[in-house]
Amino acid sequence: MIGFNKPYFSGKEIDYIIEAVRREKISGNGHFTKLSQSFIERRYGIPKVLLTSSCTDALEMAALLLNIEVGDEVIVPSYTFVSTANAFVLRGANIIFADSSKENPNIDVGKIEALITKKTKVIVIVHYAGFCCDMDLIMSVASKYNLYVIEDAAQAIDSKYKDRALGSFGHLACFSFHETKNIISGEGGALLINDASFIERAEIIWEKGTNRSAFFRGETDKYSWIDIGSSFLPSEITAAFLYAQLEKIEEIQNKRMLIWNTYFENLKPLEENGVSILPFIPSFCKHNAHIFYLVSRSENERNHLLNYLNQKGVNAIFHYMSLHKSAFYSSKYKGKELIECDRYSSRLIRLPLFYELSIDQAQYVTNTILKFFE
Repeated sequence: MIGFNKPYFSGKEIDYIIEAVRREKISGNGHFTKLSQSFIERRYGIPKVLLTSSCTDALEMAALLLNIEVGDEVIVPSYTFVSTANAFVLRGANIIFADSSKENPNIDVGKIEALITKKTKVIVIVHYAGFCCDMDLIMSVASKYNLYVIEDAAQAIDSKYKDRALGSFGHLACFSFHETKNIISGEGGALLINDASFIERAEIIWEKGTNRSAFFRGETDKYSWIDIGSSFLPSEITAAFLYAQLEKIEEIQNKRMLIWNTYFENLKPLEENGVSILPFIPSFCKHNAHIFYLVSRSENERNHLLNYLNQKGVNAIFHYMSLHKSAFYSSKYKGKELIECDRYSSRLIRLPLFYELSIDQAQYVTNTILKFFE
């Protein structure tokens, strides 16, 4: 059986975890936290990075930093993971769901402006599969209406928009290091702060609402509770594991891209013959080979292909269900039908993609798909 995902280990994770233990500080915000944060800041040009226990935590920190409250409206794509919306629902916001584009599952940028009202406070965009949203257009719309932009870049580490790193455009952005991502720490995430006015308060929220970080830097003679916050920072064990991964990012990305390109080249005949849609890569995007997907002609065909692949030993799977149709939100949703979002929910298939997947295995996957359509 070719599994859908297999966590990759660089070889230094255990060594760094042992080193963290020997340093006698494993609670967080120590040596490996600082190394990991500095690595991300330097590589992607981010003014300040704070590691978190998950990307969900990073999104919840963003909602706190922007003072989201009851009655605020937050524009969110419906085709995304629940955390993208839930972080703002927790603060009392009304979620205004946006449709995906016809070209790929990312938000339809051309439809954002029509969703803006006097109550709109934030536009949250998701770079699905590491494919870039059109950040110039998004930031232009946000500037026009004086709105904040948050990049949910959970899947987009090392992707670039016009040679600039995703996660470096929005006022705030988030990475995920969940074991299904390119760079992992089991569970883990990061808040990327591009607007310097948020840095001081972000540290306080990150440290349970205290100025503890400033205290340990010697900037104050004591620390106390001065704002709302929570325990968002990960342990040094998690950070040590993450740093071992970050050191290998070039190697990891090169292998994933090789697998992704193998899928793309071998499956081109499906798109040429109108049988299936392959990922659309905008000219302004350099993606990170996070996901390879197909979009079938119908839900029935998608389900038959999934069953066939699993019978042949390939664990391919679908992805998100439309959030506006979820059990939690469907009764609250008052917007229009989101046709493209629903199309991806019912027709998209993800293929196995992980570092240790061999090219021979990738060839087997594509050959099996081509045989299905014969």
